[in-house]
Amino acid sequence: MNLSRIVAGLALAFSLAAQASPQERPVGQAEQVFAFGGAMPTGVSVAESGRIFVNFPQWGDDVPFGVGEIRDGRLVPYPGIDANRSFASVQSVVADGQGMLWVLDTAAPGFAAPKPGGPKLVGIDLKTDQVARTVVFPANVILPTTYVNDVRFDHRTGTAYVTDSSLSGPGAIIVLDLVSGKAVRRLSGHVSTSPDPAFVPVVEGEIMKVRNADGSSQPFTVASDGIALSADGATLYYSPLSSRHLYSVPTALLRDPAVSETQLAAAVKDLGEKGASDGLEADADGAVYASDYEHNSIRKRAPDGSWSTLASDSRLLWPDTLSIGPDDYLYFTANQLHRQAGFHGGKDQREKPYGLYRVKINAKPAY
Repeated sequence: MNLSRIVAGLALAFSLAAQASPQERPVGQAEQVFAFGGAMPTGVSVAESGRIFVNFPQWGDDVPFGVGEIRDGRLVPYPGIDANRSFASVQSVVADGQGMLWVLDTAAPGFAAPKPGGPKLVGIDLKTDQVARTVVFPANVILPTTYVNDVRFDHRTGTAYVTDSSLSGPGAIIVLDLVSGKAVRRLSGHVSTSPDPAFVPVVEGEIMKVRNADGSSQPFTVASDGIALSADGATLYYSPLSSRHLYSVPTALLRDPAVSETQLAAAVKDLGEKGASDGLEADADGAVYASDYEHNSIRKRAPDGSWSTLASDSRLLWPDTLSIGPDDYLYFTANQLHRQAGFHGGKDQREKPYGLYRVKINAKPAY
């Protein structure tokens, strides 16, 4: 027996074992802005003043307040704890660039049927920090399956565009006149607002589906979710969560009651695949941004239609809502939505804290 050869072989084996294995390379520089140790956040919005607001839906966590502001390194209820008591379940907060923070209340805790007369937009004046307006969605646009998800505002026309991201009914774009309070469902059940029947999401290497404690399972399907408005207000971008396609439609046609659903559908553009995304956002230069929850990434669509990856990082577990600040950063939440108990047989696999991140984009908000 050649003992020296055995020793040399073992030394080589241990040396190879000690070397680090190849790992996925991160892309870009995602900077953590805040860590959430309590309820999971969904929405974030950075106002024109730089103030940062976040929200927490009633999805089963202990939610002491639905809307908060990150102020001096702390999370505080906004505009106060009393005002928060009037919110049933907040899905989104959006600063409109006109001095108002809008709170989108689904009135559907746990994705239940929305409470009659409950879904609403609440406008908070950012100068006075007081509720200035409450706009209740009329009954004609709220179905028993409706889940109002995200919203964009056009101050030039006094219009709010809202996605219905129903889990079991038709998706739609709800067009709300903020002056009259009247609203209409557009593209309800259209392919562009509906889950892609061939879509199979794979997150952290696992097919994402609803997994029940009894071992049964079913597909997780979500209709129109992300939404973004071009800087000139002429084009609305949107996407179902259960899809990899980005769609657009002229807003003038959405608002025009003389335009039939057939005519409107003919004007919808399929802009191709972008990855599976939750939130969308647009900047002042014509770019569109999308989260990519299958790849822990943030992606950018340039005005010429080409895509690039701005950030890809193992920390970005389910990047959700996007918001551009006046500091030329794109802010976004990462909330581990796919690790919730409903997707894992009743076992919550989320690991706190959840994160708020930002990445430099050198562009201003579209508003």
